[in-house]
Amino acid sequence: MAQVLCQLPQKDDPNLLSSNIPCADAGIYQLTPDLVILQSVDFFTPVVDDPYLFGAIAAANALSDVFAMGGKPITAMNIVAFPNCLDIDILTKILSGGADKVHEAGATVVGGHSIEDEEPKYGLSITGTAHPDKLITTLGCQNGDLLVLTKPLGTGLLTTGLKAKVLNEAQIETALDGMARLNRYASEAMQRVGVSACTDITGFGLIGHALEMAEASKKHLVIHADSLPAYPHAVDMAENGLVPEGRFRNHRHYIKRVSGAEDQPEQNIDLLCDPQTSGGLLIAVAPERVDLLLAELKGAGDQAFIIGAVENGDGDDGNNNCTGTMLLI
Repeated sequence: MAQVLCQLPQKDDPNLLSSNIPCADAGIYQLTPDLVILQSVDFFTPVVDDPYLFGAIAAANALSDVFAMGGKPITAMNIVAFPNCLDIDILTKILSGGADKVHEAGATVVGGHSIEDEEPKYGLSITGTAHPDKLITTLGCQNGDLLVLTKPLGTGLLTTGLKAKVLNEAQIETALDGMARLNRYASEAMQRVGVSACTDITGFGLIGHALEMAEASKKHLVIHADSLPAYPHAVDMAENGLVPEGRFRNHRHYIKRVSGAEDQPEQNIDLLCDPQTSGGLLIAVAPERVDLLLAELKGAGDQAFIIGAVENGDGDDGNNNCTGTMLLI
């Protein structure tokens, strides 16, 4: 995708602040000195059979980029592809699940667009707001920062097991609840504490999104591979070879920037590269604030796992291009 985007016509607009933030989670456009709008869009095919739950998970996933940046979602537009052979009640349940999550986020559904397609697809285009001085982005990691992850990993492995009928939805209820949980509460917690940088973990897996944050901040991340949290049954799926294709895509694209991978058990690499649906936030926070952050996250009902730290890296490939690197220990 990056190879395509770099070939598109560019417009120099000083109000497009995200053009100066590598790997920004959402578009950032400044409207006034005290107001920016955040824009993001995401949609995908069903990851579960329950249509209402699918809608809720898709909406939580779409809202996540705004929360990762410390923003407040204000409006949402539905994006729907639906086959005419399915009962319209299924679509109603999908949209209801999405609407309930949008409302929980404090935003409003203002419309959307639908097309006929052979396979259902659903998601949202989100507009949010923030003060430009209070944005939290992929920039800003500092030496010594600790890395805190707010949800376990393994949703790609589990939904693969679900599609293969090796698992049922009751067996992965913990993960389904996690996918449907908004990152709103973790976002509000990190804003109260004050953190260095943040991103959300979705399709590029922990490996891709962590390296994007390292690249933007020109830092080196040290990840304690044995501390990577996993939802129940996720490691079992990896050990049984039920691994999503996205894991291999992420591995091919990112593993060259990771040291120490050859010394890790394969299931650790599977978790690192597993594409997440509505994953948690990855937060870089100063060590003197980490206990407060953990307490705030716990008070908000979220989980918190310290999975590594930030170190100074050369961050440059010799052409003034930040590379960002990772070490697994």
